[in-house]
Amino acid sequence: MTFEQFRHFLSRVQRDPALRRQVEEAITADEVARLAQDLGFSVSGSDILRFSGQSAAGVRVTRIDHPGEYPGRYY
Repeated sequence: MTFEQFRHFLSRVQRDPALRRQVEEAITADEVARLAQDLGFSVSGSDILRFSGQSAAGVRVTRIDHPGEYPGRYY
């Protein structure tokens, strides 16, 4: 993927309120990548994570770390 493809996707996100809501509701970078792929953009979750902290087309990409669940011991 080129970052140009991702920038085009972000431009579309900015112009399309329904797509913006879908992106905001996505939990993982892979989910966002699938939205982009469904629209014909060659983007992977890894590509999105590498773009974290940057802005393009008026959209800032921010990685949010969600705490994982850890198995506990039950006696």
